[in-house]
Amino acid sequence: MRYSALVSPSHHADGDWSSRHSVLTMARRTAALVNALAADRPDPGHTAEVLLAYGEKGPVDLTSRDVAQMREAAVRLREVFAAEHADEAAVVLNRLLGEHTGPLRLTSHGGGAPWHPHLDRADDAPWAEWFLASSCLALTVLVWDRQLPPGRICASAACRNVFVTQGPGPERRYCSRRCATRERVAAHRRTRSTESPA
Repeated sequence: MRYSALVSPSHHADGDWSSRHSVLTMARRTAALVNALAADRPDPGHTAEVLLAYGEKGPVDLTSRDVAQMREAAVRLREVFAAEHADEAAVVLNRLLGEHTGPLRLTSHGGGAPWHPHLDRADDAPWAEWFLASSCLALTVLVWDRQLPPGRICASAACRNVFVTQGPGPERRYCSRRCATRERVAAHRRTRSTESPA
């Protein structure tokens, strides 16, 4: 059963369910999947682990074909993270929504979940269609809510992972503290090497 809810924790009695399926969580799931699927040959097992970590009900059985199609969706979604302004993100999202999603609908997966929005064409849509549609929905709501791009690509040339920038705290340039520290150390070494006497 594939969930793609956009719910605020205060709007449903089951706080665990709704917090696992908030807009921000779904956007972070998108980033994690885009990164996992960036490998030359993404592993179905690792992709399934990412889905489970972000609230997908198990077991998640992905074929190599599922993952290859999800990888194609991830390439399209990376364009949203590359946008520098809300206008650019909106152009990419509008194109993806127009070309790859169905009409907005509500589903409860036959009563197995709270009512929530989907943009894929059916509850049993292929994994790639669900991934692209649910990701577009979450990223669209973030652009709408903040009037900013929903994320970016890590500024570290050694990384290039995507990440969601919206949330508490100042806007970030790096996907992790590790990347930020590595870049600070590299910049410090470059400065020291140019300052040292010949």
